[in-house]
Amino acid sequence: MKLNIQRTLISSFVLAGILAPVTFSSTVYSQAVELERPSWDGKENVEMFWQRYIAFKGGLTWGRSSEYPDYDKLSEGDIFMVEMKQGPCLMEFFHGRWRRANDVWRWGEAMNEYAACPYVFD
Repeated sequence: MKLNIQRTLISSFVLAGILAPVTFSSTVYSQAVELERPSWDGKENVEMFWQRYIAFKGGLTWGRSSEYPDYDKLSEGDIFMVEMKQGPCLMEFFHGRWRRANDVWRWGEAMNEYAACPYVFD
């Protein structure tokens, strides 16, 4: 859906004469999406930020649970909120394994100390 919205926006800019008509590759679209990725300023509540990021990604791929999804069903970029007794931690499947989303995107060191994030690999 994001790709269709971006194509529509770019087409609108071309029609309005703001951009020259060109063929955009998926790499250009990926870079455009990358520019829009939410960033954390360290002041915003961590869980509120996670909600913004989850919305940006189109929702949790695997929901919230204390049990990780089956490995053979995972895809690169899947997101999951692990629930532990210490609280939640947002996880992202990256390069063949679950990682804390903050370890993938490096929003801020304090985020790895939040709720269950220090304990997800124990």
